[in-house]
Amino acid sequence: MSKINTVTVVGAGYMGGGIAQVLALNGFEVQIADVSVEATHEALKRLEREAGEFEEQGLFDPGSAQTIMSNLTAGDSLDDAVSDVDFVMEAVFEDPEVKKEVLARICKSARPDTIIGTNTSTIPVKVLVEAVSNPERFLTVHFSNPAPFIPGVELVAGEATTQEVIDSVKDLLVRAGREGAQVADTPGMALNRLQYALLKEATLIVEQGVASVEDVDTIVRTTFGFRLGFFGPFAIADQAGLPVYAKGYTTLENEFGDRMATPKLLTDAVAAGREGTKNGKGLTGDFDNETKAAVIAYRNKAYSRMGDLLRELGPAPKGS
Repeated sequence: MSKINTVTVVGAGYMGGGIAQVLALNGFEVQIADVSVEATHEALKRLEREAGEFEEQGLFDPGSAQTIMSNLTAGDSLDDAVSDVDFVMEAVFEDPEVKKEVLARICKSARPDTIIGTNTSTIPVKVLVEAVSNPERFLTVHFSNPAPFIPGVELVAGEATTQEVIDSVKDLLVRAGREGAQVADTPGMALNRLQYALLKEATLIVEQGVASVEDVDTIVRTTFGFRLGFFGPFAIADQAGLPVYAKGYTTLENEFGDRMATPKLLTDAVAAGREGTKNGKGLTGDFDNETKAAVIAYRNKAYSRMGDLLRELGPAPKGS
C-alpha cells in the first residue's frame, strides 16, 4: 500500500473547500485548484476566513486555523497543481460531462501512479471511468456536506480499481479522522438511495394528508432520527426486536401492498429464530448477556446526551 501525503482538490467550492480543510487540518499537504488562478486564490481566502470562524465558534480546536493554512495552498493552475501529488480529489459540479472533462485534464498532467478520486453523490464509477487513463487508480470518494463536520465517506471501486488503491484511500480517511464505508458501483450508491427513499416516503405522507411537513420533520428528528447518530437501521431493528418489525411489516403490507412487504432478509432471520438483542441473535451479529447489557447502557447514555445537546442548542432556525 502506498501512503498518501500530498493531495490536490480540484474544485474549491463549498464541497471541495471543505474536503481540503479536513485534510489540511489532519496534516496532509493540500493544494486547491479551481476554474482560474483568481478563483483559486479567492477560494483560499474564503477557506482561511471560514477556518478562523469555525475556531472562534468552538467548532475547531484552538490553533486549527493556523494548522490548516500552514498545510493549504493555492495551485498556480489545475495542471501544475495535479502534476506531482499522491492523490487528486475531483469535486466539481455534479454533471457527468463536466466531471469527465475535468478528469481527462487531470489525467494528462498527473503522474501515472497518482490516485484519483471523484466526489460524486449519484454517478457510478463506470460512467466516469472512460475519461480516466490508468483506471486501476480511480474510485469514488464521496464526502458529505458539510465536509468539515460529517465523518462518513462512501467509497466505490470500479471494476479496474486495485485493492492497493482502495487500501491507500481507506488509510487516508483514517488519518483524516473519517469513517469509510465501501459500497457497490450503482447509481445513488447507498447513502442517497437511503436518503432519497426517506424523502420520497415523507412527501407521500404529506401529499396524502397524513401529516404536515413540519410534523413529519418533528417525528423524524425526535424519534428514529434521534437514534441514527449512534445506530444504523439494522442495529435499531435488533434492539426493537426482529419479530416486532416483521409483524409491523404485515400491517403495512396489508395497507400498501408490495411496496411495504416484509424484506426477505428480515423474514429469513425471524424464521431462523433471530430476534435481536432479546435472544442475543440479530441482524448485526450475536450478543452474549454482557454485550447486550453494554449495548443498552451505551444506547441510554447516547440518547440522554443527545437530549442534552438539543436542549443546549435549542430549535433550529426556520424559514417564514
